[in-house]
Amino acid sequence: MSAPPVRFFEEEFVPYGKQPASEFAVIKTSREGMLRSAADEISGLVGLTDNEIAYVLGMTPRNLHRIQGDRRLGTDASERLLLLRNILLHALDTFDGKESVVRHWLRTPISALNDQSPLQMMDTVTGFGLVDDVLGRLDYGLPA
Repeated sequence: MSAPPVRFFEEEFVPYGKQPASEFAVIKTSREGMLRSAADEISGLVGLTDNEIAYVLGMTPRNLHRIQGDRRLGTDASERLLLLRNILLHALDTFDGKESVVRHWLRTPISALNDQSPLQMMDTVTGFGLVDDVLGRLDYGLPA
């Protein structure tokens, strides 16, 4: 008897079809480990490059490519991948689903991020929080 398929994201209808993972879901799923194939799915949300995904996950592109799609990432890489997914969904919501605008925004230095781009900040968990704060300010029309 085979086990039922693992569902990482319990999604309800929201704009752009995906619900951000809650903090507890991030912890639980990070501990279990995300499948390597999920990195490709998440990068496809806005068209991030393999180098960008590897940077956010804290590994080299070569090491990322060595991991087979059906293998699980470690806890740290899984957590970063889930946090990246949440940021991308928030950015898509903020920018009305315009992938090209999100892609440009992610790569553009922002004064509120000490003149670094959001992608540059997402090499640490604290950086993810700062990027999410900038998106929150944009949501409410505040300077970012």
